[in-house]
Amino acid sequence: MKRLLRFLAKLMAWFVLISLLLVLFYKWVPVKLTPLMVIRAVEDYRNDRPVAWEHDWETLENISDHLELAVICSEDQKFMTHNGFDLDAIEDAYRKNQKGKKIRGGSTISQQTAKNVFLWPGRSWLRKGMEAWFTVLIELMWSKEHIMEVYLNSIEMGDNIYGAEAAARHWFNKPASRLTRGQAAALASILPNPIRMKPVPETDYISRRKNWVLRQMNYFGPFQYP
Repeated sequence: MKRLLRFLAKLMAWFVLISLLLVLFYKWVPVKLTPLMVIRAVEDYRNDRPVAWEHDWETLENISDHLELAVICSEDQKFMTHNGFDLDAIEDAYRKNQKGKKIRGGSTISQQTAKNVFLWPGRSWLRKGMEAWFTVLIELMWSKEHIMEVYLNSIEMGDNIYGAEAAARHWFNKPASRLTRGQAAALASILPNPIRMKPVPETDYISRRKNWVLRQMNYFGPFQYP
């Protein structure tokens, strides 16, 4: 038993050290590869599909302000003020899931960034616990601007399409810096399920959701990072 406890203590210490170093590393170095990219590539290989993905890192200055506002309005309207977790959204998601409705989450942009960069998809308690740990770390060690920059460069925006720059060029044939308000809202509208949903051509659902995002953008208005 003592050996087991010592082993678990060492394992935990190594995990804490490695996670701290990873978060510190990505504070200064662009995220070029994520676990999800690797997982999707392996799935493609196993299914005899071409193994390739579209991903181009861009600084936040080269990404349209419209897209920053659109994802905040669509995914996490308390992004500027919370410390990584939106307790009201988590409680609301829990109540709806308890009623047997379609499973939904209450993840913030910070939580999604932690998951995208450091972890794998899934709903296990282990994965959620690690997501919470990495969320705390990036909120402590990164600025809100950097969290947004990493988020916009790592999110899935189509089949094997990752990040704002690749998505803007794939769907609208333009760089992310030139996305219009409507195009940004359309991209934000597919984030709940970017594999099945497409910003163009617009379905009735995407059109309704895009219009909702645009209304929220008008209501939310310009923002500044703390």
